[in-house]
Amino acid sequence: MNIATAVSPADLNSSAETIGEIARRLVPDFASRAAASDESDGFVADNYRALKASGLVEAAVPQEFGGRGAEIAELCDMLRTIAHGCGSTGLAFSMHTHQVAIPAWRWRHQKVAAVEPLLKRVAAEKLILLSSGGSDWIGGSGQAVKVDGGYRITARKVFTSGAEAGDLLVTGALVQGEKPARVIHFAVPMKAPEVSIDRTWRTLGMRGTGSNDVVIDNLFVPDAAIAFSRTAGEWHPVFQVIATIAFPLVYAAYLGVAESARDIAIDLAGKKPTTQHTVDLAGRMDTSLRAAQIAHRHMVATVEANAMSAASVNEVMIGRSLVAENAIRTVELALELAGGAGFYRKNGLERRFRDIQGARFHPLQQGPQARYAGSMALGLPVANVF
Repeated sequence: MNIATAVSPADLNSSAETIGEIARRLVPDFASRAAASDESDGFVADNYRALKASGLVEAAVPQEFGGRGAEIAELCDMLRTIAHGCGSTGLAFSMHTHQVAIPAWRWRHQKVAAVEPLLKRVAAEKLILLSSGGSDWIGGSGQAVKVDGGYRITARKVFTSGAEAGDLLVTGALVQGEKPARVIHFAVPMKAPEVSIDRTWRTLGMRGTGSNDVVIDNLFVPDAAIAFSRTAGEWHPVFQVIATIAFPLVYAAYLGVAESARDIAIDLAGKKPTTQHTVDLAGRMDTSLRAAQIAHRHMVATVEANAMSAASVNEVMIGRSLVAENAIRTVELALELAGGAGFYRKNGLERRFRDIQGARFHPLQQGPQARYAGSMALGLPVANVF
């Protein structure tokens, strides 16, 4: 399962290469820097420069707009591959990737022309899009005050992966004084003087993602820049599209972390005498990994069905829980299989053990996911389950 191969850095942007091939060429360099980023809490800035130079930033943009036109399965493979070398890069880049893949899907399948300018800019300018999903889930966050011609926005957006490299933050805010509460959605230019980064990201794992807080202080957003609005605390059809497409991409990164942990453990275990216990551990580890891989394929297949709805959200979120549970278990067993050698930082397994813990914390977390699935099974409403 080891996907890293030594390569020349030349011609990384060759259109003849698939995005998976490009990712495999980048992995050795990403892997060589992963430990240093982790130990210093440093954002993987060099890796982002390589992603831009390689053409992967525009991977999900339709070919008609200058991108590579990659579909969900290929994008997931790209992110999984990147995460073999550096989990932080895979996870952070999944946030940009899903913010491009969602408008691309809406243009392709819903004929939404309004997304064309953004997609063209991503390809032409190699824009990095940021997601504030961690703080902008169904309930919404931040304040929007209506003023002449638009809104004044004040907010703190946490878990903004890749903030230092970002060009546009795709986010939202709650309109003040309205009942029922309404959320407006818009893009924030990261270079605006009203926008700053608060470097709060000192964490257990995924330290290189640079998932710092973005602070927005009284930023004016014109009415014409509002992408859409929705009722707060209630699923909207656009969020059904977002949830169905985004989470297979996000969890592709965690799957890559689990796969790489498995490979490290097998290598370390092969350097000591084999016992019945180590054989059993290896079997349990590979069984858990296969369960995660199968669950992830189900998530991808749900996207490929192109039927975004409450039912597609349910299937993706069931898959998300199964991938998380089994990926975490895979890395736990990998650490046990490796034995004491796995405890040393130099072997990379303890970093993957810490990185995989992040799989617990994305929506829908265990409780809400179970309620959503149970409500669907019993024919109960799910509009306010998140």
